[in-house]
Amino acid sequence: MDLKKATAPVNTITYNKVTIEEPTGNIYEAITIMAKRANQINTEIKKELIEKLEEFATYNDSLEEIFENKEQIEVSKFYEKLPKPHALAVQEWLDGKVSYRDPNKQ
Repeated sequence: MDLKKATAPVNTITYNKVTIEEPTGNIYEAITIMAKRANQINTEIKKELIEKLEEFATYNDSLEEIFENKEQIEVSKFYEKLPKPHALAVQEWLDGKVSYRDPNKQ
């Protein structure tokens, strides 16, 4: 997932209920699918952030020495400014990029 190209809104917005439920015909099913996708996105973002921050990790036992790394701060600020995982999931849902299946209907 390329987070730099994300088109999801950063602020909270109101969506049309009919548009959200249209692919499944059931609003609760649509919300459940989006929630599961949001959890997947959150896991991906967290994993990517941890990998990037580990590059800056220094392992020393002294609590007195705290180093301020500007690159680390920039990485953290970038991830703070990203849209939230649920906003990304809703945008993917509306764009038709989320695939789903119901094992009970097959």
